[in-house]
Amino acid sequence: MGSQSYFKALIICLIALIGSTQAQLQLGFYAKSCPKAEQIILKYVVEHIHNAPSLAAALIRLHFHDCFVNGCDGSVLVDSTPGNQAEKDAIPNLTLRGFGFIEAIKRLVEAECPGVVSCADILALTARDSIHATGGPYWNVPTGRRDGFISRAADPLRSLPAPFHNLTTQLTLFGNVGLDANDLVLLVGAHTIGIAHCSSISTRLYNFTGKGDTDPTIDSGYAKNLKTFKCKNINDNSLIEMDPGSRDTFDLGYYKQVVKRRGLFQSDAELLTSPITRSIIASQLQSTQGFFAEFAKSMEKMGRINVKLGAEGEIRKHCARVNN
Repeated sequence: MGSQSYFKALIICLIALIGSTQAQLQLGFYAKSCPKAEQIILKYVVEHIHNAPSLAAALIRLHFHDCFVNGCDGSVLVDSTPGNQAEKDAIPNLTLRGFGFIEAIKRLVEAECPGVVSCADILALTARDSIHATGGPYWNVPTGRRDGFISRAADPLRSLPAPFHNLTTQLTLFGNVGLDANDLVLLVGAHTIGIAHCSSISTRLYNFTGKGDTDPTIDSGYAKNLKTFKCKNINDNSLIEMDPGSRDTFDLGYYKQVVKRRGLFQSDAELLTSPITRSIIASQLQSTQGFFAEFAKSMEKMGRINVKLGAEGEIRKHCARVNN
């Protein structure tokens, strides 16, 4: 009896081990279960992203906000219900865009392979394809993520880096999800595309220390320009380019602005307060090709944050709500 119990326990352990090794992200995860999935996603992106190129920035931001809050599990896509306020309704997420774009792709993929491809994977692939289709870098996206069951509005406030965070706070939040200073500098390099709202810098421009002053770390000429032509008063919530002059071009423009003390956010200026992050910026400025390669590594790393695998999640029928 003892030996039989031992072998039964050994078999159970082996099965568990095999299951754990199989339940990993992998390139081409849907090659057999839904072989056209990635092709469908890419085709939709290529056909539509040029009609609204600013969506590329919105989609990579959506992916970032998803991964930093409870992992890359599509929880940012879930709608609130009478009994639960979801992540998308948290203050940091109120300006997120691209939900309809992701849902449109989900419908196409569901028509091809019902109940097979997760919203988390669709979001990760769409973010990559939209950036690459508009001239940005390409990175590998291993798939096999499951969609999470939980989406709470309280979580983004605790987990997401904010435009006003100092470097220590940024590094802590990145460290909480397994990313380091190098990943921080590289991933915020995505600020080379897209737009922000004046509300994200109003205090920096008009009331930095509570005395009606401007953040002294911002270039005075840039601050004057912003106040004169963009954010004309503290209550102005107009749209503003994060990388003036090339907001639709994925390039080194953001880093060039930062070293001139013209980074839009306080969090951008904070990158100059450490020799480590300054050195990383200087390294990226050596070549666009080098930046693209390093950015790709950090994006793939980010896409692996606390992913749900196997029974840890589900495949949602609709990205905006968990299955019942």
